[in-house]
Amino acid sequence: MKRIVASAIIAISIGGAALAAEPAGGTLNPQPAGASVKVLPAPAQPAASTASAAAQSAAPAKVKTNKTITLSMFALIILSTMGVVVWAARKTRTAADFYTAGGGISGLQNGWAITGDVVSAASFLGMSGLISLYGIDGFMYSTGPILGFVTILLIMAEPLRNCGKYTMGDILCHRASAKPVRAAAAISTVAVSTFYLLAQMVGAGKLMQLLLDIPYKVAVIGVGSLLIVYVVFGGMKATTWVQIIKAALLLAAAVLLSLLVALKAGVNPIRFFADVVNNDFIQDHVRMAVLKHPVAEPGMDYGKRFLQPGLFLKNPLDQISLGLAWVLGAAGLPHIMMRFFTVPNAKEARKSIKIAVFLMGAFFIMTTFLGFGAAIHITPQKIAAMDKGGNMATLLLAQAMGGGEGTIGGDLFLAFVCAVAFATILAVVSGLVLAASAAIAHDIYVNIIKDGKADQREQVRTARITSLVVGAAAIWMGIAAEKENIVALVALAFAVAASGNFPVIMLSLFWRRFNTAGIVSGIVVGTVAAIGLVLVSPNMTYPKKVAADARKVADALEKKKASGVTLAVQEQKALDKATADYRKNKDGKSMMGLDAPLFPLKNPGIVSIPLGFLAAVVGCLAFRDRRAEEMFDEIYVRQSTGIGIAKAAEH
Repeated sequence: MKRIVASAIIAISIGGAALAAEPAGGTLNPQPAGASVKVLPAPAQPAASTASAAAQSAAPAKVKTNKTITLSMFALIILSTMGVVVWAARKTRTAADFYTAGGGISGLQNGWAITGDVVSAASFLGMSGLISLYGIDGFMYSTGPILGFVTILLIMAEPLRNCGKYTMGDILCHRASAKPVRAAAAISTVAVSTFYLLAQMVGAGKLMQLLLDIPYKVAVIGVGSLLIVYVVFGGMKATTWVQIIKAALLLAAAVLLSLLVALKAGVNPIRFFADVVNNDFIQDHVRMAVLKHPVAEPGMDYGKRFLQPGLFLKNPLDQISLGLAWVLGAAGLPHIMMRFFTVPNAKEARKSIKIAVFLMGAFFIMTTFLGFGAAIHITPQKIAAMDKGGNMATLLLAQAMGGGEGTIGGDLFLAFVCAVAFATILAVVSGLVLAASAAIAHDIYVNIIKDGKADQREQVRTARITSLVVGAAAIWMGIAAEKENIVALVALAFAVAASGNFPVIMLSLFWRRFNTAGIVSGIVVGTVAAIGLVLVSPNMTYPKKVAADARKVADALEKKKASGVTLAVQEQKALDKATADYRKNKDGKSMMGLDAPLFPLKNPGIVSIPLGFLAAVVGCLAFRDRRAEEMFDEIYVRQSTGIGIAKAAEH
């Protein structure tokens, strides 16, 4: 029966990918309806181009793929990983097998799997895209995860492995009242996983829509169907090996692309960054699109400005807040915590983090070359025309490095990188669905509703049904959220994890007096604060702010036109667009009914994380629990030695 259902869903997924009834009309951040997008082709000599950006001919804002090659690559990835699912399904018999692969994953394997879990499509496509559009500010997004995992390595890896079983609720309820703590932990886990999952599903749908000319809904249903097969039938074993395969492919693609970009600059970093600074297209992008200077300011070196911070994160407090969310949020992500329970002991948990830090560090360094390389060889104008967030930068760079559009090498390299991006999405989404289903099935159903009285067969059946429901919900939410800002959703996931989860985990492990009231109040206040602040932050769209920015551009260009100067073609288009944007947005409000942000920062971590800690401490002190204090010594011994942890299952 399993094989029949799996085969049916595979057929639906591959068949859906082959449909091309509707042309792709969107990107990860779609252009306004009816907008005509014009882009500039890459210069023949990027480092010293003398042609004016405004004088170049326009190109269509679309990635042209060879569908036969691309679909073949996708089918190869799907069939390979499905073989893993069939193998894993035969070995998944108990709840421990389903949730944690029986604790039998080695530190080396788990390190690669953690890398596959963390390096999502947002990392692979989004970070390089940010660098290609905003320069060094994009690199700030690459440093956070590394520091976050160093924190886990030094402080949390061993205690988490020794104290936990399947979920965050298991870690927190040792010396607290199990039911309220598990309920709060499950709600937080589902919230974090949902926001992160939603971002991945929207990104997957838009990516497949753009690359394969298939409807957005078909793309989301196809991706969702595959992840349901991975999780429902394979559990953690299948998810782990899919993540390992994906991480290996991802690093191979990044290494190859980085080498090709380096060779273009003669493997000379000085020449490479000189190419960035002297590129006319980059200078024009910084002046017009980023700094909004319709007329160049005297003495301003726009190429050099691309290598200086402040183009994307203009407020220093925003950089601090983002750093806090990255560092502490990584330690509070439920699907990352689950990975500590897949290894046999604390030593292997520590080893897996060391390997993951090394692999992720290498990858995030390479994103710098990919981002700046795309800016040089593709141009920011073309990247932005494909997608406002820059998410197509790596794909366009792969096509260019392979020989260009229409060449066999270019089509093959593009198809390979597209398939890797697809595998990246599947692997990350599978881990998120598993974390959310574990929280619902294990924490709520088994331990709250059934009071822990469920046999292994019932637990596995419940886990699979829950995974199916969560996967179906992910498909529904992905379709409903087609037009949402996925950057805001990712920021929200990390902020909630850092504000609600991290404080209570740290205090539960290391503070004797910490108790049930502290856990529940910390999770609730931290989670609500993070969500509330994001909803009134600049991450949301404020039409009147859009109108004000458009008015500034229009006023400057109209002033220049009134002085008797004939506007260039590009300037006239900018004036027309600014005028249209002003009329469209001047009377609008945000989804919360606001004219402007109430909270000035893009990431709430600098406020919501202290609030989470404060609420946890105040709640604990207000409702003292002698039993929790008396049990601290037992928990401390356990987290330090591993006494009482479950043994690994044989593979």
